[in-house]
Amino acid sequence: MDVRAGIIVLFCLMGFTCAEPVKFLDCGSTTGKVVTVDIAPCPNQPCELHKGVSYGVNVTFNSDVLSQTSTALVHGIIAGVPVPFPIPIEDGCKSGIVCPIQQQHKYNYVNLLPVKTQYPSIKLVVEWELRDDNNKDLFCIRFPVKIVS
Repeated sequence: MDVRAGIIVLFCLMGFTCAEPVKFLDCGSTTGKVVTVDIAPCPNQPCELHKGVSYGVNVTFNSDVLSQTSTALVHGIIAGVPVPFPIPIEDGCKSGIVCPIQQQHKYNYVNLLPVKTQYPSIKLVVEWELRDDNNKDLFCIRFPVKIVS
């Protein structure tokens, strides 16, 4: 793990001491099962995401498959259209998960969701996927957010 990834993981784990579980919808997890989703800070739901701030995201899930790799994809669903949201680390194996991912094991995926200052103030749904070696979703979750100044 490189230093940047280690700092992000440490930051995220520290932030989850006061994180609240977030209500989410499963949007097609085919090779895993989500247990909980935590976002820090998110005292109210939908989460209010302030521009210029990064939010810690922790998804606890169980894997149904063996996978050597994992890749994260994040989109904002705006008026039914998925818009890519860049995240600092797309490699799930550098986001709190020790790879290879084992079948029937529980994992804590941790990453940051940076909210850029140029994003519009808007309500939307975030869709977060973590894909396995076969491009199938270890998890796919959706949760509502509100971007504010």
